[in-house]
This record gives sequence, C-alpha cells and structure tokens, in this order.
Amino acid sequence: MPTDFTLPELGENVTAGDVVRVLVAPGDTVAKDQAILELETDKATIEVPASTGGTVKEVRVKPGDRIKVGQVVLTFDDSAAAPADGKAPKAAAGAKGQQPAERPQPQVAGGPDDGGTSQAAPGAEGGQKGAAERGRGTTAAPADERFADHSQRGAPAANDAPAKPRGEVVSIDRGARNPPAAPAPPTGGAPAGDGPAPPAAPSVRRLVRELGVEIRQVSGTGPEGRVSVEDVQAFVRAALSNPGGTASPAAALPDFTKWGDVERKPMSNIRRKTAEHLSHAWNAIPHVTQHDKADITALEVLRKQYSPRAEQAGGKLTMTVVALKIVAAALRKFPQFNASVDMARQEIVYKKSIHIGVAVDTPRGLLVPVLRDVDQKGIIELAADLGKASEKARAGKLSLDDMQGAGFTITNLGGIGGTSFTPIVNWPEVAILGLSRGIYEPVYDGHAFQPRQLLPLSLSYDHRVIDGADGARFLRWVADAFEQAFVTLL
Repeated sequence: MPTDFTLPELGENVTAGDVVRVLVAPGDTVAKDQAILELETDKATIEVPASTGGTVKEVRVKPGDRIKVGQVVLTFDDSAAAPADGKAPKAAAGAKGQQPAERPQPQVAGGPDDGGTSQAAPGAEGGQKGAAERGRGTTAAPADERFADHSQRGAPAANDAPAKPRGEVVSIDRGARNPPAAPAPPTGGAPAGDGPAPPAAPSVRRLVRELGVEIRQVSGTGPEGRVSVEDVQAFVRAALSNPGGTASPAAALPDFTKWGDVERKPMSNIRRKTAEHLSHAWNAIPHVTQHDKADITALEVLRKQYSPRAEQAGGKLTMTVVALKIVAAALRKFPQFNASVDMARQEIVYKKSIHIGVAVDTPRGLLVPVLRDVDQKGIIELAADLGKASEKARAGKLSLDDMQGAGFTITNLGGIGGTSFTPIVNWPEVAILGLSRGIYEPVYDGHAFQPRQLLPLSLSYDHRVIDGADGARFLRWVADAFEQAFVTLL
C-alpha cells in the first residue's frame, strides 16, 4: 500500500507555508533526509527533508500552493513505506499527537537598513540604497497562548490533513502573534462573534462607531443580548487591560470603487507578519524616541582608511559596522537596554550575551539577521559577518535561527537620506537605534564656525524599563563614542 509523506512540524507556531520549488518528481529515488521541496514561511525559505527514503509515486503539491502541517506532500510506493532507520516518520509521529520541538520565531526589526552597505555621508564609497523607513519594526515574535488565532476552527478543506488530536492548529494566515479581540466582560448575555448585530439603542451604536468597536464582539447583558453603554465600556476596559490587544478587530474599509478603479493584492507572508508584529509592538510598548547628533568628521577619515582591509576580509566598513561595535560596548555599560519585560511575572530579564539584529532591506521585505557575540569581535570581523548575513537575507537563505535571539536592533537609513525618524522597538527587545544620512553643518568651535560632518541618531525605547534620563545618557554615550574615532577603532 502506498505511503503518504505529510508536511512535518516546521517550528513553534509555524503551521503553513508557500511552496517555492518541488525538488523531486514521480519515479525519483529519494534518500532519507534528502530535501524534497522548498517552502517559504513567514520569515525564511527552508528546505523540507524526507523523513524516510523510497521511490516517489505521486507528488501532491506544486509551486505556489499553500500547504499546512500534516497535509500530504507526496506518496512513496510500498518499498518506501518503512524508513531506513526503522523509526516512524516525523510527520506521522506529529499526526499521532506528539508535540513539536520548540523553536522560536524569527524576528524582524523596527526599521529597514541596507544591511551595512550604506554610508553615513553622501558620496561615500560602497553606499547602496537602504529601504524606505516608515517607522516599521518587524519581528515574527514568539507567540504564546494569548495570541493564538482560533478563528479557523471547523471542518478542514478537502486538501487539508485531518485535524490532529493534540489540539487546534494555529493558522499562519493571520499569524500567531495577531492579537485576538479583547475578552468580553464575564457578565453573561449573548455570546460575541459573527452573525447579525445584537440589539442596541441608537446612542449605543453611535458610541461603538466613535470608539471603532465592532458591536458583534460585545456581549450584551440586557434582555435577548441587548448591548448597553456599560457593556461597551466594559469591552473597551478589557481590551485596554490586554497588553498585546487592540480595542477591536480591524474596521471595515469603505468601498473605494465608488470613486475609481482599484486593485487588491494579497499580503506576502513577510508583510503580513510585519503588520501583525508591529501592531503588537506598538500596543504593548510605551514608546519614547530621542534624537542626537554625533560628529563623525574624524571617524569618516579612518573609515575610508581601513575600508580596504575590511573588503579583503569579505565585508564593507560602513557606519552600521561601527555602530555595532559601539552599541555592544554601550550595552555593557547600560544593561537595561539589553533586556526584556516579563509583565506576567513582574520581572525584567537582563541578557548577558550581546546579540544585535541589523535591519536589512530585501526584495522580499524587511528582514533582521542577528549577529552573535558582537562584543567579542573586532570591527573587521563584524564587517565580514554583516556582509555574509546581508547576502543570505537578500538571497532568501536566512533560517529561523538566523533571525531570533537579538537583544537590541540597529537600523540604518543612511543610503537614502532623511534627518531623523522614529523606529518602532522590535518586541520583545526594549530599544532600537536608528541612523540617518550624515550631513555637513557649520559648528562653532569657540572661535569660528567650521564645517563638520554630523550623523543623526534616533533612539526609541520602552519607557517601562528605561527612563528618559537613562535614554539621554545612553544616546549621548553612543554619540561620544562615534566622535572618539581612534578609541572606537581600537
């Protein structure tokens, strides 16, 4: 009897993906652990290996298909029914209710960068374009049960695998970090959800419109589920008490076709996850952004002088690379910037390792590879590491592990321009540093105005952990380090 190979677990809360390439065809002989297809998930393109070997009888998917964990990918003939090592295939084990190995989701940043190729000043060599910054952050953050999307309940589609006994599958279409509607007040009445709108007075309907609340999500406590002003107020209070929640589902858009032709395009995996993560980060973190400028006139001379050495090592000596080295030292001096907030346990988690994410603009969207142990590496080594990470990001070869575990993020818009911006903190981090284009300005030296090259710096941080005075001290320390060029390179 033919043996079906189903899509195995891909990682924690990764339950689906888009088929990029099918690497085998009917009649091919497949070895155990051989890659059989390329799959694009929220943040990475990964190769799916076969959990057993044999001859392919039928391929059930094609490029462009969206497939879920547990869905049949291909069928082996009878000789391939048993794996080479005699163990049960991973996918089959998952279908029997075994829990997948935990694997954190990749992270995406609070603003785009050119991956370290942009320079601080116009005309500096090696500069490439960055990404348009819209104050975005993107991390596909690790999810927890509070944000699991259970809206996809019901009978599976014809081509889907049967429901697993271990529990519901979290739909990746809306994202594991998509905050659900706030819980309704536990006072009884009609259940919230879809269907006809519950009865309510005109004044109540006007209130929900003003607040942007979907009335179907409010549980009415009156006769026959009638919604009162108090019910709406209780719903909003519950939403505001949810750290990652929003007051209501997304409001319906008007019909734009009334005023002209429109075109609708589905969000890509990365764009969808970016939108979900940023919504959570913006709602969960009380943001503060401070700005400063660093005099990099002397540093720019040294950067150009040492650039050939970095190129020999396979990288480019950019202001992003210098910022990596400076921020790593700053995080040692200001450990509260290398932390995360655990509101559930009322604790602050201080991280001992210095791992820094760098926002990289790619054709597929904004990605944030993480550089490890930045404080233990020299500038030339960091230049090479960032160059490799940026190339992997643009080639779509970053793994989930390449994009998780950062304690701080840097984003550089120097290749585009601008004087400052307000990057969004990349949750669960508590701070992000943005660099803009270096500009020449007249600076008074006590005797006369002199042309100096200044680098605009923008620091956003979580005000629950970092006070304004600490933010100013951190940013000024970073600016002073940029200005002490010789000490910086040492």
